[in-house]
Amino acid sequence: MESKRIIFYYQTFNGLSVILKANPEVTHIHLSSIHFGVEDDGQPYIHLNNLYPDNEKFDSVWIDLEKATSLGIKVVLMIGGAGGGYKYLFENYKGAYNQLKQLLEKHSCIVGIDLDIEEMVTIDNVKQLISDIKQDFPNFIIAMAPIQNSLQYDTPGMGGFIYKDL
Repeated sequence: MESKRIIFYYQTFNGLSVILKANPEVTHIHLSSIHFGVEDDGQPYIHLNNLYPDNEKFDSVWIDLEKATSLGIKVVLMIGGAGGGYKYLFENYKGAYNQLKQLLEKHSCIVGIDLDIEEMVTIDNVKQLISDIKQDFPNFIIAMAPIQNSLQYDTPGMGGFIYKDL
């Protein structure tokens, strides 16, 4: 196990030149944030922030993440956060999970998932998601960041479930 972890949350996409150097201090980049939903025409989507992950706006992001990987930095994809991401995923699980799986398979620089659950979900749905990720990507990092109170007192976190029950 690594002795230190310095995690860089990357959402504003202003470039990574500051950390992309030999012997980087940063150990992990958490690319933020994936959301699922339906377009006005009824087509389901997976978005990185507000655009499809392969939108040309992200070309330099993917190039930088590949370089980060070559420097030994682990890239983790964050789902959710304050903008949601789980309601549609769990209501349309098969299709939405397939979109996620295709994204992860396409971008080999991604070696993990950060499940930032800030909306009410069932623990069974979270268990299914974790199980499917472990089955499809057995060496993936699976990260979560529950609020301290929910771990200390075994109270439901922002997702409405008790993390220790996972």
